[in-house]
Amino acid sequence: MPELPEVETFVRILGEGYPDNPSIVGREVVDARVLWARTLAMPDPGTFQSRIVGQRIERIGRRGKFLRLSLSQDELLIHLRMSGDLLVEPSDSPLAVHHRLILELDDGRRLAFNDTRKFGRVWLTDDPQQVLGELGPEPLDPNFTGQDFYQALHSRRRQLKPLLLDQHFIAGLGNIYSDEALHRSKLHPLHQSDQLSESQSRDLLDSIRIVLKEGIRRNGTSIDWVYRGGDFQNYLRAYGRTGLPCPTCGTPIVRLIVGQRSTHVCPNCQPAPD
Repeated sequence: MPELPEVETFVRILGEGYPDNPSIVGREVVDARVLWARTLAMPDPGTFQSRIVGQRIERIGRRGKFLRLSLSQDELLIHLRMSGDLLVEPSDSPLAVHHRLILELDDGRRLAFNDTRKFGRVWLTDDPQQVLGELGPEPLDPNFTGQDFYQALHSRRRQLKPLLLDQHFIAGLGNIYSDEALHRSKLHPLHQSDQLSESQSRDLLDSIRIVLKEGIRRNGTSIDWVYRGGDFQNYLRAYGRTGLPCPTCGTPIVRLIVGQRSTHVCPNCQPAPD
């Protein structure tokens, strides 16, 4: 599933464009087609089509794993989930098999939401806090301090890996970047959050920020057909490296199941808690 760096890459591509496919910011939606009704979390397809047509795309941003398209009246929120993808393509090109929602733009292009597994969702709302209001802090927010993180960790008594994946605790992390941050900070995923010292908490937050920024710089992680275009997979230290040597100490990386999720650790650098 695309995590914060992959979603941020979509924000940059759609917002800034590239030489043969310019930005969609400033473009007006002249038509909308909902090809699979359950892609829409809200409103219903008829209301969506009548409401979004005529609105202009003014800004593109991100909150956690949500893409935010600020329109002239409403906000379009997109969560890619397991296999969602966004494509900007000529309006007269054939519709791909797994296109679920189409926005026709006023310059002869369309924004297509493609989703093989049909888990992705789209919201059109005049109050984005209805959807985003319960998300935790942004890990890259400079106003989110090490002391804030320490207090948040100690306000829970949970294992670190499931807590980092909880979008109500901190927004944007998933399996890949949680494993990478825990490895970098030398913390075991089963460590209890309320047992971290202040220095361990700061190290973990610093590690989260390092791996997210590096992921963004490298356009995210491409590990299968779901997300393409990044190369952070060539620099992973723990995730998906079962049996390969730890880049720090050479001990083989092992795979665990934590909270029903595959988790990758170095048993030497990340000793299990007592």
